[in-house]
Amino acid sequence: MSGYRTDRISEDIKREIVSVIRELKDPRVRGKILTVIRVDVSSDLSYAKVYVSSLDGIESAKEAVKGLESAQGCVKNRIGKALRLRKTPELKFVADNSVEHGMEIDLLIKKAKEKALPEE
Repeated sequence: MSGYRTDRISEDIKREIVSVIRELKDPRVRGKILTVIRVDVSSDLSYAKVYVSSLDGIESAKEAVKGLESAQGCVKNRIGKALRLRKTPELKFVADNSVEHGMEIDLLIKKAKEKALPEE
């Protein structure tokens, strides 16, 4: 039963963080195309690890993570108000390159299809 609750709360936190990212004015976050890949919440809901990726690459994601860490109080405050949890989890932002990796895999698949299917 608790697995369902933590999954639901992690999705709620993810949704709220995405909306906060759109409103942040920090230049390290503002002009970037960021994606919140997933949120892992501890079983006691006191910690949450937020995986953030950028279409511009891992370096851009790392810079955005620095901006998000500086705005952590604002983000945590918004999550607390929106979700009305007894205790709002401490957030840890982690740069992730899975979107970039996915784009590379997609490119490799397209190249393989072009080789397999000769043009008529």
